[in-house]
Amino acid sequence: MLAAAFVLLWNSGFIGADYGLPYAGPFTLLFWRYLALSLLLLLYLGIRKRLFWPGWRIASQQMLVGALAHGVWLACVLIALDHDVPAGIVALVVALQPLATGAFSGRVTGEKTDLTRWIGLIIGFLGVGVTLAFRINYQSAASVFGHLVPLGSVIAITVASLIQRRVNLKQSAPGLPLDLSLFYQSAATALVLILPAWLVEHFATNAQAEFIYVMTWLIIAVSLGAYALMWKLLKYIDAASVASLFYLGPPVTMIMAWLAFGDIIEMTDVVGLAIVFLGIFITYRRFNAGHTRLDGQAR
Repeated sequence: MLAAAFVLLWNSGFIGADYGLPYAGPFTLLFWRYLALSLLLLLYLGIRKRLFWPGWRIASQQMLVGALAHGVWLACVLIALDHDVPAGIVALVVALQPLATGAFSGRVTGEKTDLTRWIGLIIGFLGVGVTLAFRINYQSAASVFGHLVPLGSVIAITVASLIQRRVNLKQSAPGLPLDLSLFYQSAATALVLILPAWLVEHFATNAQAEFIYVMTWLIIAVSLGAYALMWKLLKYIDAASVASLFYLGPPVTMIMAWLAFGDIIEMTDVVGLAIVFLGIFITYRRFNAGHTRLDGQAR
C-alpha cells in the first residue's frame, strides 16, 4: 500500500502541474510553489526548534543541489507541458535520469563504470528517441523545443545527484537532517526562480480557487507527502527497491494523463517505453547480480 501510494502521489505531480499551467506560467507556478513550501518548512523547523545555519559550505551544497534537482528539473518539465507535450511523454524522457546517473557515477566515485551501464543508457536513449521521433512536429520549432527541453531535466538532476553523491562520499559525519536539507533546497529553488518569474512572466497569476487547490496538492501531497512516503519506504525495503519504483513513472503518468486529459497513448509510445525498460532491465539485472555474488562471497 505504501509503495502504491508513493507511486501515485509522486507521479500526480506531472498531472497537477498540467492543471496549474493555465493559471500561471511555468516559472511563476514553481516560484509560488517553492516559496510556500519554504515558508511551511521554516514554520515547522522553527516550532520544532530544528532550524540552524550549518555553515556556508554545507548550506551552499544543498542549495546548489536544490536549484538543479528542483528548480531546473521542474522548470524544464513545466516548459515542456506548457508547449503541449503530453505528461506521459515528459515522464518517459526524465526516466532516463537514473540510467544517466548510473553511467556517470564512476566519474564521481573513481570506480570504473560497468559497460552494461553504458549499454543500458544508450538503449534508454534509443527508446526515448523512437517515441520522440514520431511525436515531434518537425515543421514547428515550438514542438521540437517542447519535446527536447525535458532532456534539460535529465542533465540537471543527474548533475545534482552526482554532486550529492560526491558530498556523501566526502562527509566524515552525518549530513543535515532531511527536513532541514529540504528547507535549504526549497529556499534556493524559490530564489533562483524569482528572476525568470519576474522578467519572463511578470508573476502573472490567475489566483482562482482551482489554482489554490492545485498548489495545495503539489505542495502537501507531492512535495511533502510523496517525499515522506519515500523515506518511510526506506525503513522497510532496500534503497534499490525504492529506486525501482521511479521506473513506474512513465506508464502510470501516461494512464493518469489519459484519464485526466484524454491524452492518446500511441503505439510508438509503448514501443519506446518497452525499449527504455529493456535498457533498465539490462543495467539493473547485471547490477543486482553483481551484488548477489558479492553477498555470497561475504558469507
